[in-house]
Amino acid sequence: MTNKSHGTLSERSADEIDDQFRALMEGLRTTIPGVMVLFSFLLILPLQSTFADLTTSRTFVFYTAFVSATAASVLLIAPSVHQRVRAPISGIKRTSESHVLFAGKLAIAGTLFFMVSVVAVVYLVSSFVLASGFALVATTVVALVAGWAWFYVPLVTFNGSPDGDD
Repeated sequence: MTNKSHGTLSERSADEIDDQFRALMEGLRTTIPGVMVLFSFLLILPLQSTFADLTTSRTFVFYTAFVSATAASVLLIAPSVHQRVRAPISGIKRTSESHVLFAGKLAIAGTLFFMVSVVAVVYLVSSFVLASGFALVATTVVALVAGWAWFYVPLVTFNGSPDGDD
């Protein structure tokens, strides 16, 4: 991993590593509420009287969304838990390069699970209000837009951009 203004990750100072960790935490503060709202919706859905009427395929889609939202919650919250566990017990500051990289990987994995959950919920809801073909189209559009906005743009569009905004 390189950064044009700071060189490779291993060349960064403790302050730069701390800044990277803080930036990751700030990003997670905007993502986690969305995951938790979706997770909350999925938690109460089985308590509704009509939930028992779901077809087997819709139950599978619901469970996929639920497990994915659960995994996203766990993975996206993990970096902040790491810091709360480490600092009071060991007094270790956020100067570990490998910890910043690992926390970033957890955030990416959590985002992937969040995307799966969002797509599954879009299908589930769409299958109730739209014809089957339209539900699949709506789901595909959401999956493509999320994949494009969350992964294609940062990985492809801004990969090696000549304006230096990597």
